[in-house]
Amino acid sequence: MIKKISIHFRWASDMELTGKIPDFIGNWSKLQSLRFQGNSFNGSIPSSFSNLSSLTELRITGLSNGSSSLEFLRNMKSLTILELRNNNISGSIPSTIGELHNLKQLDLSFNNITGQNLGSIFNLSLLTYLFLGNNKFNGTLPMQKSSSLVNIDLSYNDLSGSLPSWVNEPNLQLNLVANNLDVSNASGLPIGLNCLQKNFPCNQGIGRYSDFAIKCGGNQIRSADGIVYEMDNQTLGPATYFVTDANRWAVSNVGLFTGSSNPVYKSFVSNQFTGTVNSELFQTARLSASSLRYYGLGLENGFYNITLQFAETAILDSTRSWESLGRRVFDIYIQGTRVLKDFDIQKEAGGISYKAIQRQFRFEVTENYLEIHLFWAGKGTCCIPTQGTYGPLIQAIHAIPDFIPTVSNKPPSSNNNNIGLILGIVLGVGVVSVLSIFAIFCIIRRRRRRDDEKELLGIDTKPYTFSYSELKNATNDFNLENKLGEGGFGPVYKGTLNDGRVIAVKQLSVGSHQGKSQFITEIATISAVQHRNLVKLYGCCIEGSKRLLVYEYLENKSLDQALFGKCLTLNWSTRYDICLGVARGLTYLHEESRLRIVHRDVKASNILLDYELIPKISDFGLAKLYDDKKTHISTGVAGTIGYLAPEYAMRGHLTEKADVFSFGVVALELVSGRPNSDSSLEGEKVYLLEWAWQLHEKNCIIDLVDDRLSEFNEEEVKRVVGIALLCTQTSPTLRPSMSRVVAMLSGDIEVSTVTSKPGYLSDWKFEDVSSFMTGIEIKGSDTNYQNSSGSTSMMGGVDYYSPRDVSKPILKETLWEGR
Repeated sequence: MIKKISIHFRWASDMELTGKIPDFIGNWSKLQSLRFQGNSFNGSIPSSFSNLSSLTELRITGLSNGSSSLEFLRNMKSLTILELRNNNISGSIPSTIGELHNLKQLDLSFNNITGQNLGSIFNLSLLTYLFLGNNKFNGTLPMQKSSSLVNIDLSYNDLSGSLPSWVNEPNLQLNLVANNLDVSNASGLPIGLNCLQKNFPCNQGIGRYSDFAIKCGGNQIRSADGIVYEMDNQTLGPATYFVTDANRWAVSNVGLFTGSSNPVYKSFVSNQFTGTVNSELFQTARLSASSLRYYGLGLENGFYNITLQFAETAILDSTRSWESLGRRVFDIYIQGTRVLKDFDIQKEAGGISYKAIQRQFRFEVTENYLEIHLFWAGKGTCCIPTQGTYGPLIQAIHAIPDFIPTVSNKPPSSNNNNIGLILGIVLGVGVVSVLSIFAIFCIIRRRRRRDDEKELLGIDTKPYTFSYSELKNATNDFNLENKLGEGGFGPVYKGTLNDGRVIAVKQLSVGSHQGKSQFITEIATISAVQHRNLVKLYGCCIEGSKRLLVYEYLENKSLDQALFGKCLTLNWSTRYDICLGVARGLTYLHEESRLRIVHRDVKASNILLDYELIPKISDFGLAKLYDDKKTHISTGVAGTIGYLAPEYAMRGHLTEKADVFSFGVVALELVSGRPNSDSSLEGEKVYLLEWAWQLHEKNCIIDLVDDRLSEFNEEEVKRVVGIALLCTQTSPTLRPSMSRVVAMLSGDIEVSTVTSKPGYLSDWKFEDVSSFMTGIEIKGSDTNYQNSSGSTSMMGGVDYYSPRDVSKPILKETLWEGR
């Protein structure tokens, strides 16, 4: 809002004002303070501003689509504060700037200013804060400076040469990151500046590290995921940087909080946080008044997954009266690309304070460093609830490779003392003796490994192979506390690899012949396919009788837990996106991958949800490769009651349309928020498909919608249900392909009209399914690694214990083909 203190003051900040700054402001000759921050002005700073000779404070930020010079400053001899940050100012600094003898704070950062002679600025007798970063200054640093100038930012310029003696003065804050300087005589500056010069030269080439994790503003902690976040509790100021002793990561901060008499650049609260199991991770934060950069250094080149953690701790939520009116707004850049504009933590958290927010990105490292930049563009409020409440805030950063690292990921050893040398010589004798024994052991083990790997020889895309000891260490010796669930295949554990990746380790039960076959199937299938909506396989382990699969760990577990276990609240928009994501994943398997794959066990418990609730189809242990030239294949029935297509359940005829049928059931579960059968409900509602058809015939399909959904798009609901009814038609030929399902969900084509009720619903009323169970036993199984709710799976020809009494009626839980 525009605040008029007197005729001498004009403040217009965070108002989204557009257009050019009016020339007539230059006629306000008595104006003493002018602030235009956080708006959307374009063009240049009017030359008429040269008439504002009474100004003591001028703050303009964020001008776009134009270029300004600094010539208008020539008559502003009374200025004490001049902030012209991020305004596309070009040219050089005029010599008249040396006449601004009252100037105490100068910020010309994030412009395109050139030149070499900075001496006139450095010798201003009252100047205390100088911000000239992110410009195009070259040459060397001035040989002298005023004694009052103790906060200097010259980062991201083209300065070169050696450093003058004044850089070693006490109490000096000097940020020289990203220049071309010789810093060998910078004994008075924080260590590591050599690693932060242009191109970040330390550990270049193959790199040394493959991950980093930072506890911003606090001490080292270990999260519930087992990630060790390194300490970042150094005291930073308006122009500072810090590099870890191991040169693994660094931080650079620039900016001065306006109006705050005691600015702080980190915070601590003791509150508990919602939306996370790691409240301690969010209790400290790093703050900045302008520009906060974190760097991963010496990284092996490749793509990295980057996780940024936030929670608003200074601006209170809407239950706390006026203090909720504050807005913290900033931009986020990764590798120089803006990934989030006008990011508002509290807005992202639904207006709630102390709620954890996570954002993830995937970026490539090509020159051994990763830069994460949080930048305040002047937007948001400045003074609610207190002066200086604005600018970037972040609690934690974590980056892990999206590839298999080849570097050690360990800092160089510094243990070169004599004691180590002597011990090395003494132990060397023993080592030589042990080596001969070890060599014999390796020969035997290598032969055994060759036998183990024969099982993988038929796989076109051989996966990465982990050692058993590596997975044992990652899961803390398969500790029960890390157990995620257990199914017919065996137990599944959560673990953390040495490179920081959190994983799910699926372990084959010893002696399970069928499980071993599924194991190879799952490796072969997932190794051959990659898609956003398919779970990612990191690798496997085959050592002796040990068989393990290593998957990405997905924080939000499975869809059935979210829908039926009520561990998450899924709004309609999220459910619709999940439905579309599953459809796209199946389309890829059926039509787009180089192999034609039928999953055979599509169900809610085999759909996992990542941190953004993006669905990932999992558990390919029952998948079948399918020849395009065949109309179908005949196979033993395997799958889950309630999701089985009738032609597959009755005759074992398998096509991709079996997955389409299962998808239709899942789609109805997404709409209704209930499983496909529920004996606790009243008669007509027990079986979801039958109930959906009754409502469809009565034109009351909206009654199917989950009662927990207070808001939903009625047209989208009708679209999803219509598609589900098409997908669950008796004849496979009447069911749409998954690519057509995607087109209907996307609104590219209309949903075909469903005219006839499937025969398996209208013609059959069974109170006993014993005849159907001939030759097929029921297995109580949770094939999903995320400890899903129990479902009933079937495997043709294999005898499993069933937790159900099969003599009791299951009715239409088994799907039959009508006649």
